[in-house]
Amino acid sequence: MPSPLSRPGWDLLSRRQFLSHTGTGLGGIALAALLANDGLLVAEATSPLRPTIDPARPYAPRAPHAPPKAKNVLVIFVSGALSHIDTFDFKPELIKHHGKPLPGGDNLVTFQGENGNLERPLWEFRPRGQCGKQTSDLLPRLGELVDDFCFIHSLTSKTNTHGPGENFMSTGFTLDGFPSMGAWTTYALGTETENLPAFVAIPDPRGLPQAAGNNWGSGFLPAAFQGTAFNAGEPIRYLARPPQIEPAADVATSEFLQRLNAQHLEQFAGDSQLAARIASYELAARMQSSVPETADLAAEPQHVLTAYGADSANKNKAGYARNCILARRLLERGVRFVQLFNGAYAMGEGVGNWDGHKTLAAQYPGHAEILDQPTAALLADLKQRGLLKQTLVVFCTEFGRMPTFQKGASGRDHNPHGFTVWLAGAGVKAPFTYGATDPFGWKAEENPATVYDLHATVLHLLGLDHERLSFYHNGIERRLTDVHGKVIQKIVSG
Repeated sequence: MPSPLSRPGWDLLSRRQFLSHTGTGLGGIALAALLANDGLLVAEATSPLRPTIDPARPYAPRAPHAPPKAKNVLVIFVSGALSHIDTFDFKPELIKHHGKPLPGGDNLVTFQGENGNLERPLWEFRPRGQCGKQTSDLLPRLGELVDDFCFIHSLTSKTNTHGPGENFMSTGFTLDGFPSMGAWTTYALGTETENLPAFVAIPDPRGLPQAAGNNWGSGFLPAAFQGTAFNAGEPIRYLARPPQIEPAADVATSEFLQRLNAQHLEQFAGDSQLAARIASYELAARMQSSVPETADLAAEPQHVLTAYGADSANKNKAGYARNCILARRLLERGVRFVQLFNGAYAMGEGVGNWDGHKTLAAQYPGHAEILDQPTAALLADLKQRGLLKQTLVVFCTEFGRMPTFQKGASGRDHNPHGFTVWLAGAGVKAPFTYGATDPFGWKAEENPATVYDLHATVLHLLGLDHERLSFYHNGIERRLTDVHGKVIQKIVSG
């Protein structure tokens, strides 16, 4: 009759074998514990990192995963797809082959249709700064600051449509419903200011970008982490105290309400939704004084207003300049993530944004007048005040434009295959250039980079591991970078 026990089973009945196996097992447990303490286990190094959020203090500062190089982020989003061909990506071969067919572009159909021949940059490029970086005369004030910039000339996108392109640049997904980069940042890190939102979006004075609130939405993250949208011309509504209510009565009422809320929360201890709701109302109460003070530019000296162009006769330029000053004031007061928009969608194709399909030469100078001086003044002001040492600046657009003119038109079609963004400030090398498009500026050729890589790099500079920062949603560990992205280590400063 065969034995009911296997050979390993018989071994366990042996005292000698039992003690041997037990000793080996305990040694393995001890080794695993030591490796875990040193962070050397693969599972430990790749497991999700979800911050612990106190519903009563959702914006409380939280430690990053690693020592950060940047504490704050300013994203300058140029809506409409700014032409890299006519601004920052100098292509001598494009000038040399002006008027000729694009090599490899036979019968090429892009977003709006067929393309014509190669079209040289419409503005002259010149060496700028101490580094001699070539940029165009369209944005001369920004060109003067190239010694502070880290250019990525080889960025690519997944889409050539504005709405999905804005979604992708801001959220890492072309579809609606995903958290924005600012929401991920404040979810991970909170903020160091108690009286202002952790994440502020500043729309262009002319209106909203095409993807509107998707650019600063919280998606499936807790709603507390969505951006608060306001600008210098339109502060947050319904914050002002009604004139018929005396200040003392207003303060007394707020204090009484706070006591009532605290008592109510004691009765329902552990109710995270109630705690979050109370925290939201308390922040709104504090914002009644902090936001008007921050958005009030009356205290700014005249020379600052003039440097930014806030006193310009061009109301759109003046409005955008005031938004730039507001961005600086928010960063000064510890707001973690500021998203500043240049360009609006509702005014029509290329009218209020950089979507230069038909008459680029006629439209771009007006947009450049609005963008150039205020943005350059903001960068210079941040540097002069020492804020660039802790603030990462990201200048981006949803995709680039073609090196050809559209057939039968005097403008450039959409181009997601290669375009330029630049970074400045905390954690990045400057002056520095990374990657390159082909000789005509059509496709990324040297060190192609993705929006996922850009997002991974931003999070890395904030001390966050993009592969581990996650939120469990509908059975999936969601990340800003989805399942993609690599940190662009070559642009990170030592």
